[in-house]
Amino acid sequence: MAIWHPWRADGRAGHLKGAFEHVALQQVVEQTVAGLGYDLVEIERSAGGLLRVTIDLPWEAPTSEAVAAGLPEPFVTVEDCEKVTRQLQFALEVDGVDYKRLEVSSPGIDRPLRNEQDFERFVGEVIDITLKAPMGAAAAGQVAANRKKFRGTLERAAQVEGAGAPGWQIVWSDAPEPKPGQKVSKKRAPATLQALGFVLDELREARLAPIVDFKGRKAKTQPGFSDIDDGTQVPD
Repeated sequence: MAIWHPWRADGRAGHLKGAFEHVALQQVVEQTVAGLGYDLVEIERSAGGLLRVTIDLPWEAPTSEAVAAGLPEPFVTVEDCEKVTRQLQFALEVDGVDYKRLEVSSPGIDRPLRNEQDFERFVGEVIDITLKAPMGAAAAGQVAANRKKFRGTLERAAQVEGAGAPGWQIVWSDAPEPKPGQKVSKKRAPATLQALGFVLDELREARLAPIVDFKGRKAKTQPGFSDIDDGTQVPD
């Protein structure tokens, strides 16, 4: 005879409702952002009813002329964020999405990498990745078998046979970095490099490493930001 546990049923119902609301929110925000000509990078809900939406401009590989001229990538501005905020406020109200404050901004220095285009865009950058499963036997004694998190420079790699998708790898060295002002002997042997190849389906998460370069290295994006309480009008 089946026994019904009300608390279990309620818990499952709550979980399904939450999942449905998340999908509905994703669709509303993504459609609104795309309709204005931007890419949706990330949606986050935080304590206190904060809904944080991160947007970016659609990316196209730079032409050889643009590279030769050293032209910077276009970036999201405050005006872009305000435009998206106005439209999102309307769309979220129509769909009855519950939130207290809406924050729209450009990607930060730890922006997520979501698809092949993002990886293509940031080749040569240092990234952090988290695997879905530990290395296990594939570690071959080079790293801990239970390791899932890695940081290294993103490179293209040979396509994995049967994967049907481009191959990628990160390259890193476990040798300690020289301290600021420390002189490095020219006779010092170069650090041993390690490489980890992967396809995107093997990743749980990937982000640009939040490294701040005080020597003037150009950022891939410049920050735009709009933070508006629910119901507040943005001046035109």
